Amino acid sequence: MEIKIRQSDTLWYYSQLFEIPLILIEQSNRRITPQNLTIGQQIKLPGFVLNEHKIGAGDTIWQLSSQYNVPMDALLLVNQTINPSNLLIGSTIYIPYRVRDLVVNDITNYTYEKMVRDINKLISIYPFIISQTIGNSVMGKNLTELRLGVGSKRVHVNGSFHANEWITTPVIMKFMNEYSLAITNNSPIRGMNMLPLFMETLFSVVPMVNPDGVNLVLNGLPDDPVFAEQVLEINNQSLDFSGWKANINGVDLNNQYPALWEIEAERKPSNPAPRDYPGPYPLSEPESIALADLTYARNFARVNAFHTQGEVIYWGFEGLEPPISEVIVNEYERVSGYDAVQYVDSYAGYKDWFIQEYQWPGYTIELGSGTNPLPIGQFNEIYEESLGILLANLYL
Repeated sequence: MEIKIRQSDTLWYYSQLFEIPLILIEQSNRRITPQNLTIGQQIKLPGFVLNEHKIGAGDTIWQLSSQYNVPMDALLLVNQTINPSNLLIGSTIYIPYRVRDLVVNDITNYTYEKMVRDINKLISIYPFIISQTIGNSVMGKNLTELRLGVGSKRVHVNGSFHANEWITTPVIMKFMNEYSLAITNNSPIRGMNMLPLFMETLFSVVPMVNPDGVNLVLNGLPDDPVFAEQVLEINNQSLDFSGWKANINGVDLNNQYPALWEIEAERKPSNPAPRDYPGPYPLSEPESIALADLTYARNFARVNAFHTQGEVIYWGFEGLEPPISEVIVNEYERVSGYDAVQYVDSYAGYKDWFIQEYQWPGYTIELGSGTNPLPIGQFNEIYEESLGILLANLYL
């Protein structure tokens, strides 16, 4: 919701009037100097939208304030052009409405376009969420990072490295929505006050690493005839892409990192394939490069790569993981019910590379159980299991 500054207004006053933490208003207006506000300046207030009300006979500002449980000055603030003592019947007045429900709710067949739509909804209602394009897919789709929080501890979570594991994306998106809703409504999640966690941690997510692959699995052949011909050749002319994990080039993005990549290259497919082909060389694909560049830029203290399936958490790589990794994974186990596995005969993954590069905790977390792509009917169970891990990333 946007409003215009009046004489003597301050951001602190708005935080009191609308019962929004001041830090959220400041973070929603990062280019504004709070000590130097000017009359008429536009300000974004998070957690609110404006609803229309047609003035009827007998309507007054006092009566509308009581009817909608909104302070009178809040009504005057968002309706600065009206004459409050002479409301015209049939005219429109705007009512500030506090958002109390999730807007990420259409999670079936969660395509790239659905994610973009939900990102736009979230940053419109919660402008303290920072959205940044970190690169582009092979087909030119934006790879988006979202950030929440102002703390010095930096934690990262990503999803949909693998195309048919797309259910990980709405898990991440729903959590970003639930987190934002909690801090604007002063409502706990699992008994935890979320605002102190917002102050302590910068939480970074890339919800969909592989948008071209996700759309291929969900929508079928791309419209572009060149890419359509390419994926048909890779997929042996089959129109069934349910087993497709790779990007649109037939490269497995989680086999792309320079962490014993040569072992994977020797034993995995040597040509583009629906899954497992590690590419012609490490970091050959724009999506894997974008994640590596982001990781270098952000200096994360911990990373999670969300995959499906198996209800297991992989947390080691060649003995390079620090002792704190085991402490963290034990908490992940406790809150999710998943099993922790330190080592597995698999290399060149994102978490492998992160551990190798930084000797900081990195985790590959396999959500749910069954055969990929997991049915959307498992979503609620998967979300509840992963919610504990997502929260643990904020408080650990």
